[in-house]
Amino acid sequence: MKVSVLAFDLSDNATGRADLLARLLAPRYEVEVVGPRFADEIWRPTRDGAVRYRAVPGARWPSFASSLPALARLADGDVLLASKPRPTSFGVALLARRQRRRPLLLDIDDWELGFFYRGGFWGRVGRLLNLSNPNALPWTWLAERLISRADALTVASRFLADRFPGVLVPHVRDTDAWAPERFDRAAARARLGVGEARVVMFLGTPRGHKGVDDLVEATAGLDGARLLLVGAAADSAAARRWGGHEHVTIVGEIAFDDVPRYLIAADVVAVPQRATTDTIGQVPAKLFDAMALGRPIVSTAVSMIPEILEGCGVLVPPQNPIALRAALGRLLDDPAGAAELGRRARQRCAERYSFTAARALLFPLIDDLASRFGVTRGT
Repeated sequence: MKVSVLAFDLSDNATGRADLLARLLAPRYEVEVVGPRFADEIWRPTRDGAVRYRAVPGARWPSFASSLPALARLADGDVLLASKPRPTSFGVALLARRQRRRPLLLDIDDWELGFFYRGGFWGRVGRLLNLSNPNALPWTWLAERLISRADALTVASRFLADRFPGVLVPHVRDTDAWAPERFDRAAARARLGVGEARVVMFLGTPRGHKGVDDLVEATAGLDGARLLLVGAAADSAAARRWGGHEHVTIVGEIAFDDVPRYLIAADVVAVPQRATTDTIGQVPAKLFDAMALGRPIVSTAVSMIPEILEGCGVLVPPQNPIALRAALGRLLDDPAGAAELGRRARQRCAERYSFTAARALLFPLIDDLASRFGVTRGT
């Protein structure tokens, strides 16, 4: 049985969730990820991984209309799994289902409208008028209104479960493959050239709501500490600004499969999410990267993070560089305590946020959907 995972832009970091879903399903089903690509290449961290991708070049309306039939044809699986309620993923999946009857599972890992609602009234007006973007606010609002047309839902946070009742499947990690003892910490630190510095690491796409500006300010006051921003596009204006600080090192985008070989070098991992409409329903995937590798974590009390890190991480208020600096400093000054925190985080990840835990939910859900539509494994 084949599952087609539909992503809304294969050149965007949102591809990360689609890639994760494909990896989760691969042992049991034939899986590929399909969708439009609005930039020149597949998103760098997933480009050379184990997941198969097929893309159609994206465009703006009205040109994009000519791509819709090709996109729908790419979604040729026996089961459709749309990643995010966006027009170019969920909308295409609805079109593909009209062409051939089969089950459609919608996975929601962010409140997509929340990304548009930041910036106040005039910012929202501007986004409302951006009608030529196939994933603009009006079209995403319409896609959200159509969520009930999916045959089943999975969601990645409790906020989303309350808003769109579905099976809770948070971001998870392969805790067997990402066992910390499998990676050489000394070699990772040597490759990064950090010497004896105490390393605070942020890993991910550093957008405004992720609090990187707060982290740069917080780490400036930490004696002997070096901040590594892994995943920042080196040619971006923000990266150039952050790179102007003596204590900051910018490391560009890396392949997803290489994450452990970088993250193992960290003394502390920081996840300083801000409290915004972007983050109210979001659970940062980088939390589970750090947990799987047994890294001590300092994060902010936003969304579902307090539940995830209860007893195995340090929480501070969002947008508070002073509190963030104090928490990072305490862990850096107490290596034994930090190591114990990391050990507990790894144990929590293995128990609740592992591939094994997620597959126990996803496999029966997809098999049940397939059987209801007369699809059987092996067809």
